[in-house]
Amino acid sequence: MSLDKATVRSIAELARIEVPEEALDHLAGELSNILTFVEQLAAVDTEGVQPMTSVTAMTLPLRADDVTAGGHADKVLANAPEAMEGFFTVPKVVE
Repeated sequence: MSLDKATVRSIAELARIEVPEEALDHLAGELSNILTFVEQLAAVDTEGVQPMTSVTAMTLPLRADDVTAGGHADKVLANAPEAMEGFFTVPKVVE
C-alpha cells in the first residue's frame, strides 16, 4: 500500500502530531514500507496455530484463593482523618 503526502498529513492531524512539510515525503515512504510488511504478515496461513502468550513454554504458578488478611477495619480507619460507622467520611464534591 502506498501513501501520499495528503494522507500522511491527514494521519498526522488526526494523531495531533506536527510534521514539517519537508518531512512528509520521507514519512510517507516509511509508513508505506510498514504497511507493506503488515500486508505480508496477513498473507501467512495461521490456520490451526494456537495463540501464544510467550515464546517459551511455561505455565503460570497458581495459588489457592484464600483470604489471609483482613478484618482490621478499626486499624485501617484509625488513620482516617474522619470516619463514621466503619466507613471513610469524605467531603461532598458534586452539588
